[in-house]
Amino acid sequence: MRHSTGRHRRTRTLSIAAAIAVASGAGGVYLGLTDGGAEAASATVTVSSTAELESAVAGATAGTTIQVRGGTYTPSATLKSTANGTGSARITLQAYGGEKVRIDGSRLPDGSWLAGIHGDYWTVQNLTFVNSPAQGFVATSSVGGVFKNLVTANNGDSGFTLRGDDTTDNLVQNLDSYGNYDPAGHGQNADGIAVKFGSGTGNKVIGARLYNNSDDGIDLWQFSSPVTIEHTWAFGNGENRWGDPSFEGNGNGFKLGGGGASVAHVVNDNAAWDNTLHGFTENSNTGAIALNRNTAYANAETGFYFATGKARLGRNLAVGNKKGPAKPGASARSSANSWDGGVATPPFRSTDAATAYGARKTDGSLPTTAFLTTGSTTIGSTMN
Repeated sequence: MRHSTGRHRRTRTLSIAAAIAVASGAGGVYLGLTDGGAEAASATVTVSSTAELESAVAGATAGTTIQVRGGTYTPSATLKSTANGTGSARITLQAYGGEKVRIDGSRLPDGSWLAGIHGDYWTVQNLTFVNSPAQGFVATSSVGGVFKNLVTANNGDSGFTLRGDDTTDNLVQNLDSYGNYDPAGHGQNADGIAVKFGSGTGNKVIGARLYNNSDDGIDLWQFSSPVTIEHTWAFGNGENRWGDPSFEGNGNGFKLGGGGASVAHVVNDNAAWDNTLHGFTENSNTGAIALNRNTAYANAETGFYFATGKARLGRNLAVGNKKGPAKPGASARSSANSWDGGVATPPFRSTDAATAYGARKTDGSLPTTAFLTTGSTTIGSTMN
């Protein structure tokens, strides 16, 4: 590779059609430059066609930034990479500027994921992944991933998935994941977010809206390390919106374990409403799950179902859930919640959810809403 002659290496912005060549060698996949220019580690690639996008993702190496111009992209195979970035040379896949990018899986073969990353230190942001025949976006054994301001909608399985051992220090922020439904499973697998079948500390979900999925809002089935979930809303999950006569979707807002895992997940300042099962449930996770300042409203079963584990519930609010506010078992600790003796239940300012569906703020954070707010500084979700 030829280096620039100055003190600092220059970063070039290149059209992939004009400048990119992908070759395999002993060191893995190398994203080279046909004109012998700047190193791959400093390459910024701008793509504007499906073929360019597929090549750029497959050929990315540490330091590559892929900028996707606005429009709809319809890959014929899964967008996938096994490349690793580093803490100082991340791999970035993002929309160009403020342009709207829709990656549509309607041309994929049955059973295909739309995007699959098996690598470390990726940043994926400001993109929409829709209409996959299976999962929308999957990160496997990812370290240090940042997945921000994404939409995963109307896919044939879970919208967004973290999975695999050594899934560590990933941030999922400001995700909208909705309308996901797996027809082959009659709705029993498609969650808004699935953090499943793996392990690894430091993973966080912040500011997500997970709604109208056939199964659960978020599912932590058989993930054996603590996950932190904050400022996230899960609503309308588990309803048969697809006319499936054999529908089997569950419909929990927050399903916090299962499959033998005993894990102390951390669940702070979230809300669950209008789900067809529980708002929040341990799902047989016997670990000391910590739940603080969450709100469960109008769910078809219990607001907080923690009958068998060692959950620690504090300052949570449950109103209008059809089978009661909470079911804490003998091993759980429950204090200062709305169902505990001597605790007042503050009234909601609004029970009209319309604004909760509204446009996000310019930084991608949740919309401003009075829905399920109380003004209390001590109990229930702040809804922000």
